[in-house]
Amino acid sequence: RVTVEESGGGLVQTGGSLRLSCKVSGLRRFDEYNLGWFRRSSGTERDWVSCISETSTKILYTESVKGRFTISRDNDKNMVYLQMNNLKPEDSATYYCAPDLLHGGGCYVLDFGYWGQGTQVTVSA
Repeated sequence: RVTVEESGGGLVQTGGSLRLSCKVSGLRRFDEYNLGWFRRSSGTERDWVSCISETSTKILYTESVKGRFTISRDNDKNMVYLQMNNLKPEDSATYYCAPDLLHGGGCYVLDFGYWGQGTQVTVSA
């Protein structure tokens, strides 16, 4: 059974930083999957934030977080991380990570699955 557990969210002021962590358990080979971070604000769809390939050679960021967020992974620990700096109120959302089950290589939310509960990030003005 595949489980995904996100952590590291919280309440920060504008300009602050958070580091999100995600543990993915139960995949046959963790290092054979692209991984992604996504977020959803209340009343909106889940949007992609960043994705990282199996060996970290291909990394994608949505335009609004470029230069502020950094995705990374540790294949030995089955972990993926999202370092978020210079946070803005518009970054407030529930953040999710997930593996790319279709191995599409992109960051299309429909390619990803095994969603966890997410971790809440709130950035105050």
